Amino acid sequence: MSSGKILPRRQAIPVLYTRGTHYEVGFDMGRTFGSMIKNFLILSQPLNETYLPLYGTAKGRQIYNETLESVKGSFPQYIRELEGVADGAEVEFHKLFLLHLDEILPQALKHQPRNKNQPTGCSSIIVNQKHCRLLGHTEDALTETLNHYYFVVAHIISDKPQGKYNVKEEHFMSLCYAGHLPGYTMSHNHHGLVFSINTISAELLRSGKTPRHFLTRALLATSNVDDAFRVLTDAGVGAADACSINFSFLADPRQMFYNVEMAPNPARKNESHLSIKEVPLGAHNYHANQFERIHLDQANELMLKSSVSRMHAFGKYKPPASEHDVRNMLGDVTGGCFCVWRDNGRCDEVVKTIAVGLFDLNAKTFSLYSDNPSLTEPHCTLPLLYK
Repeated sequence: MSSGKILPRRQAIPVLYTRGTHYEVGFDMGRTFGSMIKNFLILSQPLNETYLPLYGTAKGRQIYNETLESVKGSFPQYIRELEGVADGAEVEFHKLFLLHLDEILPQALKHQPRNKNQPTGCSSIIVNQKHCRLLGHTEDALTETLNHYYFVVAHIISDKPQGKYNVKEEHFMSLCYAGHLPGYTMSHNHHGLVFSINTISAELLRSGKTPRHFLTRALLATSNVDDAFRVLTDAGVGAADACSINFSFLADPRQMFYNVEMAPNPARKNESHLSIKEVPLGAHNYHANQFERIHLDQANELMLKSSVSRMHAFGKYKPPASEHDVRNMLGDVTGGCFCVWRDNGRCDEVVKTIAVGLFDLNAKTFSLYSDNPSLTEPHCTLPLLYK
């Protein structure tokens, strides 16, 4: 029975190992984490107070349907995967798809006020030194998401090529919010890709395009830098909403990290608007939840204030050159309610840091913290899947 109760922080991170078709892997996720998914659907304020009521209107249903058809045209395999999650968890598919539409529906309907309780966090730090190649990431989310996440290690083998990029095999590990597809938080795959995502709340969103969640899901299947840029560009359709992607490939001969800001195309072209920043050996980079290079209007004032505060906190440190430096920075609690590590111990806090991940590209490991990384040891350190 789902209680809909918010629990204090649990020192537990479930991991599911699964293999099969897209539908089978989705079904395993749904079946294994069914009670957590049901509970999250009860607790999710944006879903219950904004998305579902709008979905109940004729115009809302039209936007939902045109975006669903668009995703089916490009990535039918990920719709099957999400149908598997819904069936396995015994919940309604439309509720899960609405979570993936996120703010596209209210924005397209000019619904005011837009959901003020959007996630207002997640910070990424790249360190690219010869002796120390790291990607560190705090995952901040609405308090109802605390304890409602899990890791999935999936090996998907299809009998025929799938989707617009003809993918036959995927093997990845990803942190998933309950009921969500893999790929939107921190992830890595067997081709040596490591990446983290920072949500950006663009004012301009486009229905009938590809929601960012499906583009980052497709990123999990990429095998090199050109592949990754092809997926993010999404030629013929383009992104419906915005985010920033921090990534690198272990086998990249240039040993380059990238930060990509992705947004809906302001010129209405059928492709994403991208700004690509290279982070070469000897450099570092920080990114939070705002555009640093793309000049487009942004919504969610709280998220912008929080981003400015967190970037200011990082700026007070010397450039990071070790795991110790990154852990201290990601555990920083200065800056009041807009600090990097967010948890004042109260259940009434709207946003909390739910987990921290640290990819070490030289050691080929991924460390996960469920509590402040400057004060605690990792919950687990796992080898990367790099084949």
